[in-house]
Amino acid sequence: MTQTRVWVKIEGRVQGVGFRHFTYKTAIRLGLTGWVRNLADGAVEAMAEGPQQQVEEWLTSLKEGPPSSRVEDMTVRRGDSEEAFDSFEVRF
Repeated sequence: MTQTRVWVKIEGRVQGVGFRHFTYKTAIRLGLTGWVRNLADGAVEAMAEGPQQQVEEWLTSLKEGPPSSRVEDMTVRRGDSEEAFDSFEVRF
């Protein structure tokens, strides 16, 4: 099974609306490892590693976000998995 890594920056109404928790719960459900955090500019940044299909499903979920969010832009950078994470965590 092909493992992959993605870095993503999500912009829009994504802070104060449960977006980090949504990102975390979705990653855990899909068996991904990595992290998510808020940025000072109001965006949310995340990195995830796992099977290609699950990572793609995660990205699709992030485009929608939780009900109270509004995703206006999403930048994605892809790379090879480095298996650098043991779990998925919310960073502060």
